[in-house]
Amino acid sequence: MKAYRASLLYFAAPGGGAGRAIFEEDGLLVTASNGSGVQRVQAIGDYRSVAARYPDVPVEHWSGRIIAPGFVDMHIHFPQVDVIGSPAEGLLPWLEHYTFPHESRFSDAAYNAPVAAFFIDELLRQGVTTALAFASSHPAAVDSLLGEAQSRGLRMIAGKVLMDQNSPDGVRDDTTQSLVDTEALINKWHGVDRLGYAITPRFVPSCSAVQMQGAGELAAKYPDVWVQSHVAENRDEVAWVKTLYPDARSYLSVYEQFGLLRPRAVYAHCIYLDSEDRALMQSTGTSAAVSPTSNLFLGSGFFDYMAADEAGFMYGLASDVGGGTSFSPFHTMLAAYYVGREGQTKPGVSLNPQQLWWQHTAGAARALGLEGLIGNLQPGCEADFVIINPQATPLLARKTALAGNLDELLFALIVLGDDRLIEKTVIAGSSVSGKVV
Repeated sequence: MKAYRASLLYFAAPGGGAGRAIFEEDGLLVTASNGSGVQRVQAIGDYRSVAARYPDVPVEHWSGRIIAPGFVDMHIHFPQVDVIGSPAEGLLPWLEHYTFPHESRFSDAAYNAPVAAFFIDELLRQGVTTALAFASSHPAAVDSLLGEAQSRGLRMIAGKVLMDQNSPDGVRDDTTQSLVDTEALINKWHGVDRLGYAITPRFVPSCSAVQMQGAGELAAKYPDVWVQSHVAENRDEVAWVKTLYPDARSYLSVYEQFGLLRPRAVYAHCIYLDSEDRALMQSTGTSAAVSPTSNLFLGSGFFDYMAADEAGFMYGLASDVGGGTSFSPFHTMLAAYYVGREGQTKPGVSLNPQQLWWQHTAGAARALGLEGLIGNLQPGCEADFVIINPQATPLLARKTALAGNLDELLFALIVLGDDRLIEKTVIAGSSVSGKVV
């Protein structure tokens, strides 16, 4: 057993109010091994009351620090580490000129390995302890990414991209072989240690009807794997899908006809949805990965939080690197705040800081079907957490000292924060990143 004394930030248990944060100024977090080396939260709460129940457990003291759940990134592209920050006129030109040429390099396992190591280093440096990731269209890229994640103990869900049409040489795959490879990768990686597999059609224009049908059949055969793709990100993309499926009611409904909407299905962006689409998301248990820095950078549009909440479907935040401009959850939360102010059915929404933080932790875990396991520090959750220094910069120290309540504190961290806030990242109870204190 291990114990950590610090200020504690976590969220109400399921049924206790989605997005409601709990803050203990002087708290104690106690973790214990489940026998496999993975530490889980044993107890959490006020220092005096919890310490009295565990008098013999040694305590690490983190005075002036905040322990919070590790961040969950619901949508990120492993092969786009070096595409981040590339200029383009919009989504489709950006894919053509930067993304596809770079992803073609990931057929080479020797090339993939150091990129995978850097990618996971960067996630951990930013305090991200779970990610749902696209690999490239090459099985070797999945092996490199999940193998590296396994060696670090990271919870990672990833999949080989399916793209057998409207794609250049080097990234376009063979229809039959792509489905054979996908099933082999499911059997190789899904459920191994803390790893999961995601069936990954890139987006409707890149996949033939035969490939989409095969993906749907695999999704039915393996109901506990994830499905991930993109939908309704960009007006030009939406128009393209309409030419490919003129009889489909909507872009989203194309995925429905192939059996790709269900629990553990996650669709990035979800900007150009109508009320029927949102009802379909809710009724099928499908989730959205909201990618605000990417949507702002590429000029794609704004996720409608109010309409999503009215429809009642699940969503969480995502970096979408390399269309997204930062691995940092703080940058992503701040961009989501901008989107809330500008892009709603009724403009001027001010997203609460607790809700923003929840979207990148416990809310994202719920959207992934992993509520109660990650994204929170309630008893039973895996001990993935970050130790935050609210005095990491002079301006942060000044501003956080003036905070009169939890919302003011969290908002200061969101607006002014970056990787310097993350003093340590802990995965399943083991320190894997950060300064030694």
